[in-house]
Amino acid sequence: MTNNLAPITTSDLRAKKHAGEPIAMITAYDFPSAKLAEEAGADMLLVGDSLGMVVLGYDSTLPVTMDDMLHHTKAVTRAAKRAFVVADLPFLSYHGTVEEGVKNAGRLLQEGLAKAVKMEGGTELAPLVKRCVQAGIPVMGHIGLTPQAVHQLGGYKVQGRDLEAARRLMDEAEALQEAGVFSLVLECVPEEVAALISAKLEIPVIGIGAGASCDGQVLVFHDLVGYASQLQPKFVKRYADVGTSIRDAVRDYVREVKERRFPAPEHVFHAKEEVVSQLYGGGGVRS
Repeated sequence: MTNNLAPITTSDLRAKKHAGEPIAMITAYDFPSAKLAEEAGADMLLVGDSLGMVVLGYDSTLPVTMDDMLHHTKAVTRAAKRAFVVADLPFLSYHGTVEEGVKNAGRLLQEGLAKAVKMEGGTELAPLVKRCVQAGIPVMGHIGLTPQAVHQLGGYKVQGRDLEAARRLMDEAEALQEAGVFSLVLECVPEEVAALISAKLEIPVIGIGAGASCDGQVLVFHDLVGYASQLQPKFVKRYADVGTSIRDAVRDYVREVKERRFPAPEHVFHAKEEVVSQLYGGGGVRS
């Protein structure tokens, strides 16, 4: 039995699937969010390239770079002592040669100290997945709605609705498992399709907009807590509204500064009387 404080491993995650214990995964992009998520008991933290939209203010994940991912992954791994940290490979960082993909994946582990990388795509990624696994880099797959291919997909739409598309998803899931992924994210897939895939695979399947039959769930931190999140897809449940609390707090601060009510006496430091006396009555500072 693993100690609750022991770092979670890929073996632990697979054991959770076979024990029927749901896996709780959430995105984290900095030290505070990672620290809070770990303290709350999250099993896995995903440094998602969704940071492009919820942290950096882009319209999609496409502008996110390797430097962005490394910067944020380093911050998250400084906080995460127990949770299993996965970092996204950003757009075009693994779509060229296998060698380039392995090099970038390795940087997220070696420099960012992530435990694994995530990449979007199906059977075409099998050679890269195999090579990463051979190099000792755990890989999480991601199929269904793949945000890096949003323009090719024609927008953020549910995938796998018809028979052909559903069968293609199942084939991709099996191909990725065979290539060596330790886990798989299914995004925006009909629940029935996700249930079949989860039952068929030996590896944990983590759903986002894929129903309750997956082996675990993942949500974006900012969506879950209502932190200046612009979008609220159907599959998101908002558990708090911290954005309103933060905005109200800053508004109160601004008002008190304008009204000279802050800082109040309890927030101020004072010099000794003799120092004040010399400064104000003794001709000021000596040359």
